[in-house]
Amino acid sequence: QLQASGGGLVQDGGSLRLSCAASGGIFSDYPMGWFRQAPGKEREFVAHISWTGGSTLYSDSVRGRFTITRDNAKSTLYLQMNSLKPEDTAAYYCAARVGTISPTEARGYDYWGQGTQVTVSS
Repeated sequence: QLQASGGGLVQDGGSLRLSCAASGGIFSDYPMGWFRQAPGKEREFVAHISWTGGSTLYSDSVRGRFTITRDNAKSTLYLQMNSLKPEDTAAYYCAARVGTISPTEARGYDYWGQGTQVTVSS
């Protein structure tokens, strides 16, 4: 299971740190990702990290503002979000990627957390 937390209401330009706690042995062996979904929109790729943490990938919209990290000893994934903008408002989901489909595609992830809401006010 994956449990995301850390969402909330923040002003334009503010910061938040999301966490995703994993249990059931599905964390340390798998690459992980963060996606987000705003009302009326499709789920969108945000960031991806390899199982070692040595390789990361970001969407163009968040690169330079967001940082994905992981602590395998704690089975926890993080997303540090800085310089938040109103367009970052969405439900954020963590997910574990099992197969070889591109890390930017949601269909490549087999395990999903329940989502945590991030709202950025202008």
